[in-house]
Order: sequence, then structure tokens, then C-alpha cells
Amino acid sequence: MKRIPMLINGQWIGDESNEWLSVFNPSNGEQIAEIVKGEKHHVDEAVKAAQNAFNSQEWKKVKPYERGQLLIKLANYIRENAEEWSQWECQDVGKPISQARSDVEAAARYFEFYGGAADKVMGDTIPIEDGILNATVLEPVGVTAHIIPWNYPIQITARSVAAAIATGNAVIVKSAEDTPMTTHAIAKWFDESKLPKGIFQHITGLGSEVGAPLAGHPGINHITFTGSVPTGIAVMKTAASNVVPVTLELGGKSPNIVFADADENKALEGVVRAIIQNAGQTCSAGARLLIEEKLKESFLEKLKTRFEELKIGPGKDDLDMGPILNQKQFNQIMNKLEAAKSKGQVITGGSAITIEGSEGGYYIQPSIIDGLDASDNLAQEEIFGPVLTVFTFNDVEEAIQLANATEYGLVTGIWTSNINVAHYVASNVKSGQVFINNYGAAGGVQMPFGGYKKSGIGREKGFIALKNYTQIKNIAISFTI
Repeated sequence: MKRIPMLINGQWIGDESNEWLSVFNPSNGEQIAEIVKGEKHHVDEAVKAAQNAFNSQEWKKVKPYERGQLLIKLANYIRENAEEWSQWECQDVGKPISQARSDVEAAARYFEFYGGAADKVMGDTIPIEDGILNATVLEPVGVTAHIIPWNYPIQITARSVAAAIATGNAVIVKSAEDTPMTTHAIAKWFDESKLPKGIFQHITGLGSEVGAPLAGHPGINHITFTGSVPTGIAVMKTAASNVVPVTLELGGKSPNIVFADADENKALEGVVRAIIQNAGQTCSAGARLLIEEKLKESFLEKLKTRFEELKIGPGKDDLDMGPILNQKQFNQIMNKLEAAKSKGQVITGGSAITIEGSEGGYYIQPSIIDGLDASDNLAQEEIFGPVLTVFTFNDVEEAIQLANATEYGLVTGIWTSNINVAHYVASNVKSGQVFINNYGAAGGVQMPFGGYKKSGIGREKGFIALKNYTQIKNIAISFTI
């Protein structure tokens, strides 16, 4: 069992004087680590250290290309230790080891991508009149807070931290109390680097005790948060009291729209993978199937067979699907499934299962629910589990109406061989990402990610995310002879 201390101002914080929280392997319920139960004074210390580091001459002298080189070194280090880091991610989250390996490679890609971008963040010159040279300069915002969810800890830590450090900020990461291990590994690497103390810090503990004080601290200049809508609203309200900008990624109820002329086998596999990845515990999960009426019967029969062939078990066994994170999440999903049984038709699944040798884990059959009204809570709310709800349409306009009929707008999948239909639907769905005849595009480090409506504010990934961590200064110089 690992004891995971916090990294604050270049010091490892955590000894017998601290209270510790247990971390469990979702696959079997065994304790695998302990983290420091952080307190508000730890947040205060981290923010002060970050401010000192950000304002230090030592950090100001680090050139943009040198920041980039540093991030690329971290990417290489992650790849050199990929198997060990993947095992940690697998144990922490419970996901199949192959998915954990993909997450670790994605983290390396984020550091590599933003490392390459660090010396390419440029302003503009603006024509005003003769005798005035006007330029915009992009400067770092200062101290950035990163509140990380439990479902993709290494990916989501990497994607925002890499962009923030590439643009010259000081970073404070609050990892989820359930999944701290790979963020701790990143913290160890930064601690051993030659960066000023306080440029990267990692605090641990409960959201109410360290996450909320971090979001509300007047010394924070930007907050990146991924999580639930209620918590995101609370973060935004708190940030507003200090007039601090936020980047929020708050989930979705994403549809896969399957037209009758689609490549049925490709669509089938896309729909399955979109809902079972990480046991459906994914913000961008394809949680709704919108199927054209004349294809529904045959497609659902094949989908039912495919779901029932899926193999479920502990992450280390690298099967199709792993466990639910913990009992709280498990109970929420099971309660919603029970409600679905009285409102709709369970095509397959709908029950918990026990895995021999892993009785302490929380496992649920991948489930298909048909017959719900599109306005039902189960059709509207993010279940965050392997539960697919099915709806039918008869024409393009009805498909678009159903796709847009939730308060979310994160991802949409469109499956059709008609390029005109594909473009028309893509231009009319209220969704931050649209995939045509695929779903996810291998993670897409380069592609802007974020949502419409209650799916969030702002975009992560790609070059556009660098703007989250910069502010514009306009400089006008008058010159005469």
C-alpha cells in the first residue's frame, strides 16, 4: 500500500500528524493507497507558493522553448515508464489495462503537443495610423487551479496542466480522492525537475475541504474543472466572487444517430464502444441511441447479442468492461436502472453481477433500455454507467430534434452513407464535437473539446486551449522622427 503525500512549495507534506484517506481498487475493493486529507491551510500555503514562484525571476528567465523542452522530456519519461503508470491507472480507476495504457499514451501526447506549442503562442500587430505601432501580447494569467475528476485522472491532469505550463503559469492540481496515483507520479517528476518550487503543486483531500477553498481562493487566476453540473455551477459561482475565469467540462447525454443507410456493422461497433468504455463512466459516452424506425428491429437484435457477448471483470484481466468506481456510484446507477424497469423495457442487462475472485468490486451488466419517453429523467440525466437508452425517428428533422432534446451538448455521433444528410445534421445539432461514421477519433489531442448548454464553458485540447491560460495585453507605441 502506498502513502501519497502532497507536494506544496517543493516539500512533501504528509506524516503521522496528518489525517489520511483510504484509496481502493474498484476491481476488488482492496485498499491500495492512502492520501493526505488536506485542509484549507494547505490550499493557502500552495497558493502563496505558486504566486511566489510565478513572480520569481527564476521562472521569468525560463524561455518559452525551454518550457516546451521540459514538457517533451516529461512526455518521454511517461513513455519510458508507461507500463508501470498504466498499472497504477488500472488499479486506481478499475478500467481494463488496455484502456489504461491508451490513457497513459494520451497523457504523453498532451505534454508533447503543448511542449511543441510553447514557443508558438503569439500576438498580433494591428494597423492604427502612421506613427503608431500597435501590438497584442499574450501573457500567462498567473496561478491556475486544476480540479481533476476520477474517471480519467492522468489524461485530464495532463491536458490542462501541459497547456498551463506551456504558457508560463504556476499550477495547483487537486486530484480526485478516489484516483490520485498517476497525478502523484507527475508531481514526483516535477519535483525532481529544475523548475522553481511552487510551479507545480499537488494537493489531495475531499472536494468540500480543499476543492472548494481552492476554487474560491482570491489568489487563483483561472480554474479548470471537470465534473458534475451541480458542482460546476458551485465552482462558477465561487469563481465569480473573485471575477476569475473558468473552463468547465460538465458531462453529457450524447447521442449516436444511426440512419437506415449506415454501414450497420461499423455503426454497431461504434455504438457499443461509445457506451462501455470505462464502464460508461465517461463524460462523452454515447448514452443515447437514436435509430431510424425501419432499421430499429434488426439493429437492436444485433446490439442485444453484442452486449450479451461482452466480457466483464477486473481491469487487470483486460476484458471488455471493468467495474463501477465505488459503492456510491454503483447505487446511483442501480437505482436508475430500477426506475427504468417500471417506465420502459429492459432489452438486456439491468442487473448487478458478481465476479468470482473479485467479489469486492462493483459490476453491472451493460444495459439497453427502450420505450422511455424522451422527456423522462432517465433520458435526460447523465447516468454515468453502461446504460444505453433507445429512441426512434422517422426523418432527419425528428432525429435532430431528439438529438437536441436534452440540456447537454457535448458529443454527437452520426452514422449514414449520405454525405448531405451527414453535413446537414452536423450543422444543426447543438454539440461541441460531431463525429461522422466514427465516435471519438482516438481521443483527438489536437481537437477542441467542450460542450454547448450545460455541458460546460470553454474548450480544452488543441491550440485553442492555450487561450484559457493567457490574457491579452495591447501595447501602442507612438514614434516620430
